[in-house]
Amino acid sequence: MRAIVQHTFGGPEVLELAELPTPEPIATEVQVRVHAAGVNPVDFKTRAGQGVPGLLEPPLTVGWDVAGTVSAVGLGVTRFRVGDEVLGMPWFPREAGAYAEYVTAPSRHFVARPHTLTFAEAAALPLAGLTAWQIIVDALALQAGDDVLIHGAAGGVGHLAVQVAKARGANVFAGARAEQAEWLRELGADQVIDYREQRFEQLLGDLDAVVDLAGGLGERSLGVLRPGGQLLLAAGGVPDELRAAASERRRVTGFLVEPDPVGLAGLVALVEAGRLQVHVDAVVELERAAEAHRLAEDHHGGGKIVLRVVPE
Repeated sequence: MRAIVQHTFGGPEVLELAELPTPEPIATEVQVRVHAAGVNPVDFKTRAGQGVPGLLEPPLTVGWDVAGTVSAVGLGVTRFRVGDEVLGMPWFPREAGAYAEYVTAPSRHFVARPHTLTFAEAAALPLAGLTAWQIIVDALALQAGDDVLIHGAAGGVGHLAVQVAKARGANVFAGARAEQAEWLRELGADQVIDYREQRFEQLLGDLDAVVDLAGGLGERSLGVLRPGGQLLLAAGGVPDELRAAASERRRVTGFLVEPDPVGLAGLVALVEAGRLQVHVDAVVELERAAEAHRLAEDHHGGGKIVLRVVPE
């Protein structure tokens, strides 16, 4: 099968198209013919050697977002049959090898693809969507009427977090650029704050939660939380100085997404109900994965970048 492989850590140029053996499913696993694979910040961080410390070493194939068709099933699989169309985020943070024509993983790392989503849109959903779901629903447990500020609201995770929070009935304040404001309001944001021209701490206060998807805004965000409010830092731990600054009056939580069929089912239910849109900003062919990484690392638009492995 065709796959993108890297033999060393480094820049996008280390990503090479290669031929690898096609993986075969063992008991409880499915083999999925990949139609599209999402590109996420963790992909290029892992490529550069900045992923989960010591977990992945070259040679490796990055990527965790998968949308495709079940092409074989292992012993004991009852959720899917050959020919079923699925999406999922297998194995994270272990190697999934999504930048390839085939992947294998436990069947419960996948759910059925809603047909309202193209394969490209379906591939953009799992990792970003599960990050949004697990932050909003599980970690913060936002309820109707809660006030939440989401930094980086127009990004791959952010635009989904806005919608999940709104579906929970929260009041959503979105940190983004002014030109993204109309789109974010269409997704459900109650107020958009232009981070280039406005200081959110001068406009907001007494919030139930803040989600920092942009990075580096934790200390400033503490001041807009109510006593007992929670600051969540995506994709990382909590620095000791920030935890100390929060004291006992406010909580600071680190976060890392994990495979979750319940969360995937919740996201799909929102999609099918017309309450969750997935925005794909660009689709790039598999063999141009290095270009996709360059685009992703310089990306300041909204939504996700996706690799096309098999044309729809």
